[in-house]
Amino acid sequence: MIEKSKQLFERAQQSIPGGVNSPVRAFKSVGGTPIFIDKAKGAYLYDADGNRYIDYIASWGPMILGHAYEPVVKAIQERAVYSTSYGAPTELEIEMAELIISMVPNVDLVRMVSSGTEACMSALRLARGYTGRNKVIKFEGHYHGHADSFLVKAGSGLATFNIQQVPGITAGVANDTLVAAYNNLEQVKQLVAENKGEVACIILEPVAGNMGCILPEPGFLEGVRQLCDEEGIVFILDEVMTGFRLAPGGAQEKLGIKADLVTYGKVIGGGMPVGAFGGKKEIMQHIAPLGNVYQAGTLSGNPIAMIAGYTTLNTLKENRGIYKELEEKTIYLKQGLQQVLQDWGQPFVINQFGSMISIHFSDHPIIDFTTAAAANNSRFNKFFHAMLDRGIYLPPSAFESWFLNNALSYQDLDETVKAAKESLAAI
Repeated sequence: MIEKSKQLFERAQQSIPGGVNSPVRAFKSVGGTPIFIDKAKGAYLYDADGNRYIDYIASWGPMILGHAYEPVVKAIQERAVYSTSYGAPTELEIEMAELIISMVPNVDLVRMVSSGTEACMSALRLARGYTGRNKVIKFEGHYHGHADSFLVKAGSGLATFNIQQVPGITAGVANDTLVAAYNNLEQVKQLVAENKGEVACIILEPVAGNMGCILPEPGFLEGVRQLCDEEGIVFILDEVMTGFRLAPGGAQEKLGIKADLVTYGKVIGGGMPVGAFGGKKEIMQHIAPLGNVYQAGTLSGNPIAMIAGYTTLNTLKENRGIYKELEEKTIYLKQGLQQVLQDWGQPFVINQFGSMISIHFSDHPIIDFTTAAAANNSRFNKFFHAMLDRGIYLPPSAFESWFLNNALSYQDLDETVKAAKESLAAI
């Protein structure tokens, strides 16, 4: 029963647009009433009605160690008594920056911000300021936050609501945003050739998480890297999802690819609102106060956010085995789901990389936004609700990756596979 969640949703709609503070939470894609969460611990969410769910969202990635991870909670509590904000520099900000640089290849300087959207927006401005060019190449289905330039064919958030064009985005911004299909290197080369000397940067998710989990095809990232080198284009990896989740050094380490600028969010804050962008000193020194590319934030480097992020990242750096454990659990889940889906007898695709995974009800490979959108996503919606009824909380959209957390036990994974078998039979 979710009676209290229903009541809360009705109440929320009277004071909050759509009853939610981020659109995907409204369950518009899958239908039904969103679940209002009361608390979480380890691998579990507990809703306002007291129902327990095994969580495969992990706050969309940050809770890689599990909810209410004791060292993070304790660190926040200890730091909060000294005040929650100063608006002035702290030693903790230095320690956080030094920790990031020690973990991530190819980052010389890092600037803290308060969200992944802010990180991507700032990196884009920096690339334009550094190159003196205006145009940006992004990829259909990749989501880099809700800044104007990024809302052109932007993936899960818009796909969930079938929004093709976003009111409020000017024609100038849209014209400066060039869009290619993910994994289509020839299309990227064509866009660069057609806009010779005008492209400031190419930005992409190294492993896409906003049209399901979609991996780069062999040679694709390397080809983009080479093209950027040849044309003087800034290569930006959006690691808001993949950073510190796929490896201590993120996708750069895991895939062996080096970017000029990298953006971070989610895991970097340990559940608090934190983002960052960093990269080569040659480029980063153009940010104010060193250079003329302006970027600022009153709460950037907030001490509570910094201590949560520092504690999380330090745990991951000192315990690299966590990544192996997480990947092993994700592969175990994948194998279990594959078996029940094969027994079910209908077409399906499971994409998985590290601790990211997604199911697509499709008879063709899912390699980009077009193939993801062509899957039987109405079937996913039925699957989502059947799983929710059985205490499994999946992302409420077929266009979202699942994120595992290390508090998940093999018993939880077995329970999930059992629920999937029952759910498939029910739909």
